[in-house]
Amino acid sequence: MRFAPSPTGMFHVGGARSALFNWALARQRPDGRFVLRIEDTDAARNKPEWTEGIIRALGWLGIKEGDPHFEGPYFQSTYAGKHREAAEQMFKDGRAYYCDCTREQVQERRDNPHLGYDGFCRDRGLEPGPGRALRFRVPEGGPTVVDDRIRGRVEFEHSAIEDFVIARADGSPLFVLANVVDDVEMRITQVVRGEEHLSNTPKQQLLWEALGHTPPVWAHLPVIVNEKRQKLSKRRDKVALESYQDEGYLPEAMVNYLMLLGWAPGGDREIMPWEEMEPLFDISDVNSSSAFFDEKKLRAFNGEYIRMLPEPEFVERCLPWLRPEEAPWPAENFDTKAFATIAPLAQSRVALLGEIVPNVDFLFLDRPVEDERSWNKAMKPGVGKEMLTAALDRFDDRDLAWEAAELKTALEETGARLGLKLGKAQAPVRVAVTGRTVGLPLFESLELLGRERVQERLRAALARLEAAEAAGGAGE
Repeated sequence: MRFAPSPTGMFHVGGARSALFNWALARQRPDGRFVLRIEDTDAARNKPEWTEGIIRALGWLGIKEGDPHFEGPYFQSTYAGKHREAAEQMFKDGRAYYCDCTREQVQERRDNPHLGYDGFCRDRGLEPGPGRALRFRVPEGGPTVVDDRIRGRVEFEHSAIEDFVIARADGSPLFVLANVVDDVEMRITQVVRGEEHLSNTPKQQLLWEALGHTPPVWAHLPVIVNEKRQKLSKRRDKVALESYQDEGYLPEAMVNYLMLLGWAPGGDREIMPWEEMEPLFDISDVNSSSAFFDEKKLRAFNGEYIRMLPEPEFVERCLPWLRPEEAPWPAENFDTKAFATIAPLAQSRVALLGEIVPNVDFLFLDRPVEDERSWNKAMKPGVGKEMLTAALDRFDDRDLAWEAAELKTALEETGARLGLKLGKAQAPVRVAVTGRTVGLPLFESLELLGRERVQERLRAALARLEAAEAAGGAGE
């Protein structure tokens, strides 16, 4: 089993899905191995930090170095000598020949820029030399049959496969040859990869056979598409696994969702931990139709997994977003105990860990955020100033127990005296205290914030309204 990403500086969700399918198959057998190979022969597209990013991304998904089923990373450049040896052997065996044709010459002979190589040098008997590339001699007649575990029997007529180049004039191998030689050297028995590689498979299978080896089992996964049924593209869609990490998606939710892109464990159940999915996975059950990457559904999955976390673990998972380098409040304002108290209220509401900040920032900021839309909606004439004034007066009563239930009753009664139901009555108070019209349960938030801070914010909001009135705006 191998997983061979090309370094690009980000880890594509399609590559993550392929990796998980490979990982499941490797772990189902005691001797199964997931082989990570970095195709680094193109120096311009290879940087050490990209390899480190791939390893981190795999580790986030649960595919970890140190696991007995994990091998690598191996680097394609390490096997350069083997690549050259294989090319030379195929030339000696008559399975490949040298060609000095330029692209322009081929196009001139074919009189069509879209037609492939015409076999001009097949029988010229050229030896290696400057300007001479090595081409594989595709057998005449008959097809190459690829037995694909997902797509079944796929035939490729040899008449449609040109004698393709396997080594450049300087002796350096092309990817198609290097890939096969690496697989042979690493004893790869199964190749599970994206559908876009299917067209390369007959060439690779011919090379396997030319080198005297049995080709691996092939399985080409369905393409992943967006809501417009277009193939996911890094230029158009959010495809980087790292982006989802940064937003606060849990790895277990992402793993669960990616495993369902083209495969289902059976029955109606979709939320299923990896430990249960792994033994059920069968590559033959993967659907060949394109798989829709539905971010809304992924978000819903993530919300389910967040709600399943034990409270202490939820607190721990949120901390990276609450630390000074990420959070909008000064480090000294953050109170771990206060957050742990309010965390259960947030856990039932957030779908992403990154959403924790706007839900709890009122507790740690010196002043609540200023959201003009929320302010204008809640502080309408006849409601905002009147409700804030009445709430301040009621909350100033020291006989009022500063507890959520008592605060709710007090505000409900206060609103009723003004002809307001609780929903309308609490809106100005919520915006004055938290800065937003939506958020965590108001009265539990007031209790935790404390009487003095609540009153201070109510007075500040009232002063803002009065200033607006004086300026002629009246908060509208």
